[in-house]
Amino acid sequence: MKTVRAMINLGIIIVLITAAGFASNALNWRYLNFGVIRFLYYIGAFVHETSHAVLCVVTGAKIEEFTVFSSQPRVVHRKSKLPVLGEVLISFAPIAGGLLFLFFVNRYLLGNYFVLPQFSGWQHWRDLFILPLRFLLQINLFQWQSWVMIFLFFNAGAMIGPSPQDLKNIWPVLIVLFFVTSAFFAGLGFMALGLILVNIAIQIVLIAILKIARLVAGG
Repeated sequence: MKTVRAMINLGIIIVLITAAGFASNALNWRYLNFGVIRFLYYIGAFVHETSHAVLCVVTGAKIEEFTVFSSQPRVVHRKSKLPVLGEVLISFAPIAGGLLFLFFVNRYLLGNYFVLPQFSGWQHWRDLFILPLRFLLQINLFQWQSWVMIFLFFNAGAMIGPSPQDLKNIWPVLIVLFFVTSAFFAGLGFMALGLILVNIAIQIVLIAILKIARLVAGG
């Protein structure tokens, strides 16, 4: 029997990651639009845009603008010296960059406080929904490490998820990816999607708490 990672095509995974990231950002701006969340959003935007910038340098695409602290963070660059492949790497850089950032924070700042699943172990669709639960069960509100990761996850959607503009830049390649399968890259994509779902779960919990608090305060 084939595993999900072997059957699903990369185009679908990229679209799901982008959609989840968009949903995460929409929840932040509609229901959690206050100072500290906006600050956390810019941390995610910095990691996102820096990932683009690093791959611009690696692939020889001259950077013309690097903007983080604005309503539309972005990296404006010229064409890569690597035809097609360079643009693909630049557009998808935040997926790898965001995962690496969270991995290094967990390993070197938090001392491997959280046990992150190996993306090579994904076997079924249900694993995608089990990941958020497993991660949330590791949170201990009496430990500072948990609070660090909670704060970082408020911006995981902005950090990891490609923007619609990223996909627009490489839409011909994206169409091709709907016919491509790769167990390795599918596993990586499932890891990114699962962590954004953790982000969304934390957002929903906070939104519910705030609504309950307002109802109680209103009598």
